[in-house]
Amino acid sequence: MAMPMRRTLVALHRATCSSLKSGEASLDVRHPVPLFLPVRTKKRYFIPPAVNLKEKKRGNPEAKAKAAGIVFRQEYTERPINIACSAGIFDPYIPPEGDARLSSLSKEGLKQRTEQMKQSAASQLAIRKIKDHDSHFTSKNFAEQAQEIFIEAHNCLALFDKQKLHSLVTERCYPEMTRGNRYKTIRWRFIESLEPPKVVHARCPDMVSKGNLYGQVTVRMHSKQTLAIYDRFGRLMLGSEEQPKDVLEYLVIERHLVNPYGRWRLHGKIVPSWAPAKTQLLR
Repeated sequence: MAMPMRRTLVALHRATCSSLKSGEASLDVRHPVPLFLPVRTKKRYFIPPAVNLKEKKRGNPEAKAKAAGIVFRQEYTERPINIACSAGIFDPYIPPEGDARLSSLSKEGLKQRTEQMKQSAASQLAIRKIKDHDSHFTSKNFAEQAQEIFIEAHNCLALFDKQKLHSLVTERCYPEMTRGNRYKTIRWRFIESLEPPKVVHARCPDMVSKGNLYGQVTVRMHSKQTLAIYDRFGRLMLGSEEQPKDVLEYLVIERHLVNPYGRWRLHGKIVPSWAPAKTQLLR
């Protein structure tokens, strides 16, 4: 009779110990019991795709949104408009083939002279319009002024004086002059003029509205220059500082004539089709 009672007491003791251990485990701070259960209250009709999804095909988010009833807003690519200068060259001057090499006394040289005289009628009308807004404009003095603008702009480009360069070139010409020159060293020098600069072309068209005039004057400049371009390690990429070259250029100078505070600035260059190809930079 004593043995069954003892076994019963041992079983009760074991059951009590196991219940106490389970209670301690439930009160353990390292493994807290969640006090709330997540409840889904609202259904999401459109779920965006995961970021950096690998080895899985991404669906078209626009098509999924359209199927869910959500309409994407149409995106417009807007281009900024600058009224301080025009976006191009109006009626560009076509240089005669063999310019600066043919004599005016030869047969072909005389043909070029007669064609230039025929084309000068439109230029004279444009010069009259320019003089109505700029009383100090003269063809002879303007050619020398354009040459000074050209020399000063290229000196600022070699010294990376961006603030002054903006006042000498238009917003269209600035990126064309500075593109790709960030890590390069430019050594440029103007030596002399082989021929005096002269005005060969002029246009004064309306833009956007009548009376909004932009004056564009093309100046022919034949000079001797030196140019050397070095990379960021000091290695020569193009040209030479000691060997000068004869350069024939057609500069386009522009001004917003309606603006009383406007000034003549370098707008671009005209490269004839018969000109030799540019020398590629050494890399």
